[in-house]
Amino acid sequence: MIDHMSVPVAVPAVSADFYSKALAPLGYTVVMEMGPVSALGAPGEAGEALPDLWLTPGESFAPLHLALTATSPEQVDAFHAAALAAGGRDNGAPGERAHYHPGYYAAFVLDPDGHNLEVVCHNGPVGQAPS
Repeated sequence: MIDHMSVPVAVPAVSADFYSKALAPLGYTVVMEMGPVSALGAPGEAGEALPDLWLTPGESFAPLHLALTATSPEQVDAFHAAALAAGGRDNGAPGERAHYHPGYYAAFVLDPDGHNLEVVCHNGPVGQAPS
């Protein structure tokens, strides 16, 4: 099980703003800041939001793919809308990706640094193509 991960970003304040808005539908907020480093988290089983997504300054990096789990297709839809409103670039509208498995319902957005941010629900509606 992954405990946390760091994502390199060019402008930490811009990325912290983007991620906090884009991931708000999943319950994520900035829970810790240490200089230019921001850590986001969502409440877990104990109700406390632990920092599991760290945004760290970086100058040169290859874009990465980060996928987070949603509890419902509606949460995937809300993420996609929030991420676009926060300045993300569409990289795949919400919908089923049956080539992964039936019910794999996801949306993809590129963050300010070009990282591919995905939110997926594994028990989404079957037979619903991306819009």
